[in-house]
Amino acid sequence: FIMRTFIKSWIPQCLRILRSPCRLFHGCNRLLTSQIISYYDSINQCKKELPEYFNFASDVLDEWSQLEKDGRRPANPAFWWVNDEGEEVKWSFEELGFLSRKAANILSETCGLQRGDRVLAVLPRVPEWWLLNIACMRTGIVFIPGTSQLTAKDISYRLQASKAKCIITNDTLAPAVESVMPDCQFLKSKLIVARGSRDGWLNLKELFAVTSADHKCVKTRSQEPMLIYFTSGSTGSPKMVVQSHSSYGIGFATSGRYWMGLTSSDIMWNTSDTGWVKAAWSSVFAPWICGSSVFVHSMPQFKPAVIAETLSRYPITAFCSAPTAYRMLVQHDLSSYKFMSLKHCLSGGEPLNPEVMAKWKIQTGLDIYEGYGQTETVTICANMKGMEIKPGSLGKAVPPYDVQIIDDHGAILPAGKEGNIAVRVQPTRPFCLFSEYLDNPEKTAASVCGNFYVTGDRGIMDEEGYVWFVGRADDIINSSGYRIGPFEVESALIQHPAVSESAVVSSPDPIRGEVVKAFIVLAPAFVSHCPEKLTHELQQHVKKVTAPYKYPRKVEFVQDLPKTATGKILRKVLRNKEW
Repeated sequence: FIMRTFIKSWIPQCLRILRSPCRLFHGCNRLLTSQIISYYDSINQCKKELPEYFNFASDVLDEWSQLEKDGRRPANPAFWWVNDEGEEVKWSFEELGFLSRKAANILSETCGLQRGDRVLAVLPRVPEWWLLNIACMRTGIVFIPGTSQLTAKDISYRLQASKAKCIITNDTLAPAVESVMPDCQFLKSKLIVARGSRDGWLNLKELFAVTSADHKCVKTRSQEPMLIYFTSGSTGSPKMVVQSHSSYGIGFATSGRYWMGLTSSDIMWNTSDTGWVKAAWSSVFAPWICGSSVFVHSMPQFKPAVIAETLSRYPITAFCSAPTAYRMLVQHDLSSYKFMSLKHCLSGGEPLNPEVMAKWKIQTGLDIYEGYGQTETVTICANMKGMEIKPGSLGKAVPPYDVQIIDDHGAILPAGKEGNIAVRVQPTRPFCLFSEYLDNPEKTAASVCGNFYVTGDRGIMDEEGYVWFVGRADDIINSSGYRIGPFEVESALIQHPAVSESAVVSSPDPIRGEVVKAFIVLAPAFVSHCPEKLTHELQQHVKKVTAPYKYPRKVEFVQDLPKTATGKILRKVLRNKEW
């Protein structure tokens, strides 16, 4: 559908982008721009108490809307969406408020949803996703994002496990939802984001045209559930992670300010899929608590050329993407592009190879600031602005977290010793940690060891408090008693010009129990080379670059690597093929 006409059809003429020049401040007694972020940052820094009630829509977004009206915020849009067809949507904080209140009325009146009910939203990067997210905050409805790569089976599992009363999706996925309807006894309404109507579905566009924008935001408690994310474990079905209004609503103030370096003049582009938790981090909560503009490109497929083109064409100041994206971008010739506005680059989701950071710096002149966290947490560690970057490190602990490396009994390990990356939860559990794994008290209890929440990741902390990632606890390779983290081997491999991308997993071996196996995607210039010679050359290269026992005893050249919708390498899929 044509997004431009679609969007315009629900916005009255009077509400088109407020393009008036910044007006002078008229003695308004509202919070000043810097005070919003300072207040929430001081809660993260444990200098102020967590308020009993908090709602991101009324306490943050509506405050920015007021500052915008008073001419106290730069004239950037709050939300800026573009697609490949050259269409764009720009909304101010005021328009975001107006449209999300309409969406709130649609959910509570038309769909009959009540505070505490759950909604599953399976949508690509369309503007409605952001409006529905805010609408759920305004109504106290729990928002459950899902990636549009979900199958009918995935959707059925999510609907039944969450007991969601409403599903919101588009034309593409509506048939999958219909096919599992008979099993989903909790589902009461189906909302479609599409141009045309569909039998048995309420149409969001049609409802926007007739629904009032008069809505009073509910008063939510800070610890009340706001979001549920399904997170896949290495075993069993995905778990439901519950995040409260304050955990994600306030918990990104410090990382937004110091890791992402955001202010109300910034335009932040994060490339994450809406189904991934990183979209909540960097396309909703962190930028908006800082009053920044959220930039979105619909980008149905990941194309390096589209990313480079977008960074050149639009005044994006902060960019965040997964390491896979940076790996692809540095292989794409960036010399013909000029990123005039870009000042700050971020990465998260999996570790970033130092080699890629170095290439990006050579090509753009910019450092990449890596951060680390999980669906269950906010930012655990980050390379914050102004900090010395140690390539390959996750940076240092971000307040309010006290991060330690512990052994399997919960004892803190000394600097330089490998162990479990953990966050202290005793005597005080940080407010910005997940509430629970819904309906799974055993898993919730098992996530704590002694005084710590255990991430399931292995790492090392150096003398200066920098944390170094070794691997997921279940990705660690144990060969002849040596413990080998895949990341170090992958980082060694990528330094060789023949390697475009690699994934390292354990493979069975009759003598050593398991050995290192590397799946390698070759750079185009090396595809025709002799595989045996290349294997030997790469093995020798790894022995030179890292400890010899870590070299891959098995090598397989592949066309591509299995990845999640967000570009994370699925080592589990490769490991299962071996075992």
